[in-house]
Amino acid sequence: MTVAQEKRIRAPGEAAQRYARAFYDYLADGADISAVLQQVKTLQHVIAENKALRSALADPRLNVRRAPELANALVQGLSLGDEMRRFVGVVAQQGRLAHLDEILEAVVLLDARRRGEVRVDVATAQPLNDAQRERLRTSLKEAGYDTIAMTERLNPALVGGMTVRVGSVLFDTSIAGRLTRLQNAMKGAA
Repeated sequence: MTVAQEKRIRAPGEAAQRYARAFYDYLADGADISAVLQQVKTLQHVIAENKALRSALADPRLNVRRAPELANALVQGLSLGDEMRRFVGVVAQQGRLAHLDEILEAVVLLDARRRGEVRVDVATAQPLNDAQRERLRTSLKEAGYDTIAMTERLNPALVGGMTVRVGSVLFDTSIAGRLTRLQNAMKGAA
């Protein structure tokens, strides 16, 4: 699976977007949105980094009675606030814990969109240095993306180059992407 395919699969679906809108509307009624969003990102990071947790959340044997227990333990273990406890609890009660990471991503994307910010995800085989990061920001501004929130991650499978996802558009200049495109072209020529 290429990085482009992986990103398309992970784009939040309609159900995740509905949960995100409901949670964001709930937060707009008086919560410190920036503090809660930091907790959302913390929980996202923990899920992304912990394979055992991802497996537990996706386990089909996790029934509606046990899911709130797992959700509560997760929220308490990370010392997340009341808003997050309620939100993750609702997600668990609705049998959606397997989609928690997707729902959290939808919350972050919705917040960025409401603030007029474009989310840019950059994956590279090697860490970007400051000069490369600044050139990328300059290129994005020249392309019309003035207010961006850039996240970077390492993906050694890219071999070299990078992938840049701006909203729903993916720019793939990685060696792995080039090899995949070449392989597909050769299949078509055969």
